[in-house]
Amino acid sequence: MFNILFVLDDPEKLPEILEAWEKAGIGGVTILESTGMHRVQRRFFPMRYLPVVYEQEESHLTLMAIVDDEQLIQACLQATEAVIGNLEEPNTGIFAAWPLAVVRGIPKKGARP
Repeated sequence: MFNILFVLDDPEKLPEILEAWEKAGIGGVTILESTGMHRVQRRFFPMRYLPVVYEQEESHLTLMAIVDDEQLIQACLQATEAVIGNLEEPNTGIFAAWPLAVVRGIPKKGARP
């Protein structure tokens, strides 16, 4: 089994991504609100005699899915880039996948919850 992680830069594209992943065979996705270190560090400059102005923090969505094989990873990556475009371009997202040593708690396909 493998874990897929995708940091989506534009949260408005979430419905399209979820639909594309489902069509690609991804059975379940965990979605987390997230932000990166760079965005937090540039958020404000504390100045001694000026009131601190906090900007609305720009957030991302981080999607995680556990899949059975590398074919599903590739299908998911292709589905993602079909919606987002080339992930090598700036402000698109970050896609990563890696093998898992232990996975427990995922129902077998066809099993009832």
